[in-house]
Amino acid sequence: MFTKSKLVIAVASACAFAGVAHADVVVKLGQVSPMSGQIAHLGKDNEAGAILAIEDANAKKIKIGGQVVKFELVSEDDAADPKTATVVAQKLVDAGVKGVVGHLNSGTSIPASKIYNDAGIPQISPSATNPKYTLQGFKTTFRVVANDVQQGGAMGKFAIQELKAKNVAIIDDRTAYGQGLADEVEKAVKAAGGKVVAREYGTDKTTDWMAILTSVKAKKPDVVLYGGMDATAGPLLQQMKRLGINAGFVVGDGACTPAMIQLAGDGMSKNAYCTEAGVPRSMMPQGKNFEKRFKAKFGKEIQIYAPYEYDAMTAIITAMQQANSTDPKAYLPKLAAIKLSGVTGPIAFDKNGDIKGGAVTVKQFDGKEWKDVKVVR
Repeated sequence: MFTKSKLVIAVASACAFAGVAHADVVVKLGQVSPMSGQIAHLGKDNEAGAILAIEDANAKKIKIGGQVVKFELVSEDDAADPKTATVVAQKLVDAGVKGVVGHLNSGTSIPASKIYNDAGIPQISPSATNPKYTLQGFKTTFRVVANDVQQGGAMGKFAIQELKAKNVAIIDDRTAYGQGLADEVEKAVKAAGGKVVAREYGTDKTTDWMAILTSVKAKKPDVVLYGGMDATAGPLLQQMKRLGINAGFVVGDGACTPAMIQLAGDGMSKNAYCTEAGVPRSMMPQGKNFEKRFKAKFGKEIQIYAPYEYDAMTAIITAMQQANSTDPKAYLPKLAAIKLSGVTGPIAFDKNGDIKGGAVTVKQFDGKEWKDVKVVR
């Protein structure tokens, strides 16, 4: 027989149990990008894409395993630094995330990928383009953009075939991304019949390019091709003008941004081109609507990869739905075989985890902004 105090405790316990039974299941999903440093604007752009994807998923009250799931974003800053990347990757594993979208850079994505693989946690990069990232034999590693074999090939061929360059100079920032892209550019230039008259490099912190450019100027290149991010490409292009180097300029996706235009200042001209690992937003099935929603929520324009971050996060959540489980072991096979109509287009992966049918867009500065020139597949 219950006393009054025991009855109160029993009722309270029953109510507490009932509350737990009906509470949403919280599932943590990680996002990593450089939220500080020279390319923080790109990292925050990526994070914004993940925020939208999580909000959209939660609005749908998705049920997995018979219970409504509430997705929680755990965002980390790797500062575009490989060592920091491994630290925050382990931090996410320890926090119990069930999947990760990131990292932004190839140089951070590659070392972090081993940590996620060892933990059995799927990782999708929305922007890492170095081929090595998906060639390590990890079943947990994916990307939703074209790789540098495709992008470097497009840059090199464009310089020789479209810009009619005979002699080119190639400069990179010595990161896994920049150097990897430059290596592929060099192969493409030579394959197209061009000559590499200079191969120079700085670092991902270099803003004074004068010594390198003085050497490059003496080689009289028709086009300068650069592998690196906008924070270093902007000063490079501005200093080219200062030295009177009137060559064409072609840069990869890391500088195919509005920020590049600001950083380069009066160095920008119609001789400046960039390539983007994906299709133009005008060609994305849901590109215009995504742009509208993005600007309404965040009060700013998309830099580059927010739509790809959105699709990567959505792919993970969709795979969980298909597997009816948030356990990485259960949903990983569904992710590997996924067929999703994303904001950026069809999302499906090959045996290595690379996006199928990856495209590269060539853009030209028109005096105000980057304008689409052609799409290469």
